Formats: sequence, structure tokens, C-alpha cells
Amino acid sequence: MIDDEFYNEQEQWDRVKRWLRENGPWIIAGVLLGLGALWGWQAWQDRQERIAVEASVAFEDVVATLERGDAKAALESIATLRKDYSSSPYAQQADLLAARIEVDTGDFGSAAERLARVMNAADDEQLRLVARTRLARVQLAQGNADAALASIQGAEAGAFAARFAEIRGDALFLKGDKVAALAAWREAEALASDPNVIPTVDVDGIRLKIADTMTDETPAAAAATSAEQAS
Repeated sequence: MIDDEFYNEQEQWDRVKRWLRENGPWIIAGVLLGLGALWGWQAWQDRQERIAVEASVAFEDVVATLERGDAKAALESIATLRKDYSSSPYAQQADLLAARIEVDTGDFGSAAERLARVMNAADDEQLRLVARTRLARVQLAQGNADAALASIQGAEAGAFAARFAEIRGDALFLKGDKVAALAAWREAEALASDPNVIPTVDVDGIRLKIADTMTDETPAAAAATSAEQAS
């Protein structure tokens, strides 16, 4: 009985060894591949972290340059940041800063191009909304009311609803539709008092537009203030 059990165990062990001889190389290869993939993933993560840190340092340099009042050097630093870290969120933040510089110098075309790029490419929804509203402001400053309306049309305004409504009113006023402009401005005024809406509008400015338009006086020209608001 003991011999039978021994031979059964020996036969099973022989089968295991035979299976290992036939499949062992594939098992080892699979383990090596798994370890290689794990190492590759870790290396990729390390690289991404390094790039994020470098991009952050580059962005801080841009901000410091702007604080020194050297807009030209800041634009050059932004160009380098975009070239070296184009996929980083810091490149998009830098584009917003560059657009502000360009608006201040009257280069609305370049500013609009940058803002459109952020609006279309940013992963962060809030960043896209900021770029969208600033782009609409630049387009208003260019006198292009239809483009401004197109920029905010179809987008989910969320907490930026008051700003969207004000932009729509400014664009409609620029097109000569005072009645629709008043309705949009009143909507913006009402939304600005909502605690769930980001307070990104000048309520007093909106009320001035409403009052001036209702008295048929020259309003606090929406398009004229658009360049300042874009930044």
C-alpha cells in the first residue's frame, strides 16, 4: 500500500517536472515581461514627475519676470516653456499670461490665438471656461460681436453663468440690439447675487450699462472695456 502511494507521488512529481520543462521558459519570460512593464511604468511616472517639477519652475520664472515688469523677457520665457513642456498644464497657464500681455499691447490677434488654444486643449474645465470668456472679451474689443457670441454659445457656463450673460449683453449691444442686451445684463445682475455663481462680474458696471441704455445715453461702452476685462 505504501509502495503504491510512493509510486503515485513519484509519477505525479515526474509529470510536474515534465510540465515545467515544457512550460518553464514561457513562465520565466512572462515574469520578466511583467517586471519589465512594472519598471517601465515606474520610469514613466518618474519622468512625468520630473517634467512637472521642471515646468513648474519655468512657470515661476515667467511670473517673476512679469513681476519685474519685463514683458518682452516674459514672452520669450513663455515661448521656451511651451516648446519644452507643451503638454504640461503650465504651458496653458503661461498662454493665459501671454494673452494678457498681448492684450495690454494691443496685439489682439495673437491673444485670441492663444486663448483659443487653451479653450480647445486644456484638460481642466475651469481653465477652458476662463479662456473662453477672455477670448470672447478680446473678440468684442476687436469689434467682432458675432465671434464673441459664437465663443460662448453651446458651452456649459456653470459657475461662470453671470460672466457669460454679461458678455452676451455686451455683444448684443454692439450689434445694436438694445432690448436683448438689457435682458442679458439683467440676467447677469441677477446671477451675480447667486451664492453658487463665481463673483467674476462687476455688478456696479452692469447696472451702469443698464441705466445708461434705459436713459438712451451713451453707455459705458461694452466693447471699449472688453480689452481690460480680457486680461
